[in-house]
Amino acid sequence: MAPPGAVRHATGSNPGRAGGPTRAVTRTLSDDPLGGTVRRTVLPSGLRVLTEAIPAMRSVSFGVWVSVGSRDETGPQAGAAHFLEHLLFKGTHKRTALEISAEIEAVGGETNAFTTKEYTCYYARVLDEDLPLAIDVMCDAVADSLLEPADVETERGVILEEIAMHDDEPGDEVHDLFARAVYGDHPLGRLISGTEETVTPMTRRQIQSFYRRHYAPPRIVIAAAGNLDHAAVVKLVRQALAGTPLDVDPAAPAPPRAATPAVRLRPATTLVEPKETEQAHVILGCPGIDRTDERRFALGVLNNVLGGGMSSRLFQEIRERRGLAYSVYSYASQYADSGLFAVYAGCAPGKLDEVLDLTRAELSRVAADGLTETEVARGKGMSKGSFVLGLEDTGSRMSRLAKGELLYGDLMPVDELLARVDAVTVDDVNTLAAELLAQPTSLAVVGPFGEGDFSG
Repeated sequence: MAPPGAVRHATGSNPGRAGGPTRAVTRTLSDDPLGGTVRRTVLPSGLRVLTEAIPAMRSVSFGVWVSVGSRDETGPQAGAAHFLEHLLFKGTHKRTALEISAEIEAVGGETNAFTTKEYTCYYARVLDEDLPLAIDVMCDAVADSLLEPADVETERGVILEEIAMHDDEPGDEVHDLFARAVYGDHPLGRLISGTEETVTPMTRRQIQSFYRRHYAPPRIVIAAAGNLDHAAVVKLVRQALAGTPLDVDPAAPAPPRAATPAVRLRPATTLVEPKETEQAHVILGCPGIDRTDERRFALGVLNNVLGGGMSSRLFQEIRERRGLAYSVYSYASQYADSGLFAVYAGCAPGKLDEVLDLTRAELSRVAADGLTETEVARGKGMSKGSFVLGLEDTGSRMSRLAKGELLYGDLMPVDELLARVDAVTVDDVNTLAAELLAQPTSLAVVGPFGEGDFSG
């Protein structure tokens, strides 16, 4: 469904032989005053190009987003999406790995990539005059990587080092441990990077098969924001992809990832990773809601008040009043068909029991008594302010375009999003709090402990 007030201008809407248009289809989204002009073109291949023209900017952020992540892997493939992300910068038929990075850095630009559980992104940020170069380099890297055997072995070593480094960061490790506590063997509970046991035997053929199966135009969204011209971007993308494996027959764009029947979650579970650390890292939490749930705006307000900032209940109680932890916060993770709500704290091992007691007491208090009108008003202000302030650079605007298309199939105008936050009531927040926070909680701990230390 298009955003309210959207103005559509479509051309070439004849159906293609694979269900897509035989010519590019473009529409203009009349966005709000807080943004620039947003336009969307669907190429015959099913690949989508979205841009936001912001003439006041002198930079452009350009990203290629693919609807594939670690949850799309089978057990033996665990880590394939992340492995592939590394390899796509290692060389194509047109460029060596050095040339890919050097051409962008020579104009003062930057490139990077990241893999999540549900999508992968490759992006560049350059001066507006260098956008044609960025488009050519990034499209080339994503569409036509060689995946040379020698590069596979080199990056295998890099990734194994990355996994080892992650194991040395208990503050990061505890988040993965918590996901496993809630999701168990489900792909959402696995490490995005894979493990030494899955990455070590992974072959080039397996990675190449994953590449060609998942990196198909209908699953790809290209987004750009900054001082640009939409028609020029579309033309440059088509030129960059011509003759590559992504230059294919007409097809229809893939819809957002389906919200399948609810993921089967483990019963409330405690997992402990014994390590001789100076600080204990703990996450206490429960299942949350999926990203399309209408209550997500109320959840954002609840999260802000409970543990979203220095004025939050948990921060004030655990750090400010009692000095038990340096870092304490709550967070929500949301996927197509599931979600998490949790509290993280890092504290001295000897203070962990007290931190857990206080956290459980606060969760129970909010579940039973709810939040006040003043707190809800503050939480709404935090949501609106953080969202708008987060749109102050081209990278965040580019990400907003891509995520709206890839994850939701649409772009919610800023004014509408702010109105949705404003519409959240005290009853909305407290009803959700009573439902979520009264659930049995799972616990993940990294520190000098054993499983038996938390069996009571």
